[in-house]
Amino acid sequence: MSRIRAISFVRQVHQRRYHGHYAPEPQGAEISRLLATYAAHPPQPITLSSLVAFGQPLTPESLLRSVSYVLSEIPRRLARRARALETLPFIVGTNPYVAKTLKTYRTSFQFLATYPSVTTLEENAKFTAELSQLVESHRNDIPTMAKGFQECAKYMSPAQISNFLDGAIRNRISVRLIAEQHIALSRVLEAQQTIGLTSHYGIVDMVCSPAATVKMCSDFVSELCEATLGAAPSVVLDGHPDATFAYVPIHLEYMLTEILKNAFRATVEHHYKQHGHSSTRPIPPVTITISPPPSSSSPFLSLRVRDQGGGVSPSNMARIFSYAFTTAGHSTEDGGGGPYAAQHVGGSAAVGGTSVEGNLFGEITGKGLQVGLGTIAGLGYGLPMSRLYARYFGGSLDLFSLDGWGSDVFVKLRSVDQAGNAEI
Repeated sequence: MSRIRAISFVRQVHQRRYHGHYAPEPQGAEISRLLATYAAHPPQPITLSSLVAFGQPLTPESLLRSVSYVLSEIPRRLARRARALETLPFIVGTNPYVAKTLKTYRTSFQFLATYPSVTTLEENAKFTAELSQLVESHRNDIPTMAKGFQECAKYMSPAQISNFLDGAIRNRISVRLIAEQHIALSRVLEAQQTIGLTSHYGIVDMVCSPAATVKMCSDFVSELCEATLGAAPSVVLDGHPDATFAYVPIHLEYMLTEILKNAFRATVEHHYKQHGHSSTRPIPPVTITISPPPSSSSPFLSLRVRDQGGGVSPSNMARIFSYAFTTAGHSTEDGGGGPYAAQHVGGSAAVGGTSVEGNLFGEITGKGLQVGLGTIAGLGYGLPMSRLYARYFGGSLDLFSLDGWGSDVFVKLRSVDQAGNAEI
């Protein structure tokens, strides 16, 4: 179906509202054919440099090119995820949580795939407001889907579930990047700011400071740890704290927050286990080392997060990047436990149910980061999701453990102009 025919079709039913904006009614076979058409054309790989290009320089013309890119690329990605959900085993697809996620994808796909061309800044302002609402409507997709897979675990293998969630989260990252970059650029132009006077090109910061991000994230995690465990380790920052590189700050914030949560919790609980809660011995610090800034010979910036939290037992190392696995159990006596615990090791996530921590599903979906994936500590999602963020632009995240002593997490990230093609 051509884009013109699709637009003509949707205008006939385009008077309904979509979260306060237009939303066409589902059209069954017609939308299925449109989905198939878009799904048959793979999305173009994202590069950070291509996202930055729309703001170098930022002009009305470049912004309209950006909106054209949004209307071309996001529907392709939504179509592929909708098709992936449609091909799940029948009994999984009928799960209410999975079905709800599919309906959201189909509705958003139809809205964008049939949206009229945007040719003026006034039309872009209206579209950007609608796009913001659409992005918000997908805020809970991953935890909702995860709840569905939890209920259908016996119908799919752990590897199948892991692979599906990997694809879903990569898709989410790309959709959020494209959408939020356009929204950010639109707001800058609407405010008549001069983008040349800032290091930010939309959501990309050309001089992103890992040290500043470490400070912000460690302050947040420290407050969380003190409020729940009664103490928190200090942070030692060494290496090259003045290093900067071009990156998406909200991605770095997510990774560091999840890594530090693990390091802080493990450090305090291991200290209590060894010396007791009343000990006056100082809690060992968490040491974060920053590499030199990227260069032509080494396009990566790396960080090492080292803790003395007892490490990960050899029997658990193979599962640390598996979804719904966590070393946080319900009690500190079995070597896990603590405020981030949602389940026993290898057990089912307490999502949507009641526990000593309350309804964790409601909590994690109510605390979404800007990237919309939320704070899912204790549900076993922190490390696998952080690794997906690191890998998205060609980086890596690895964990090495010295059982009985502590863990080292190495994060290696490509600078913006060295990123190459992202995973789709």
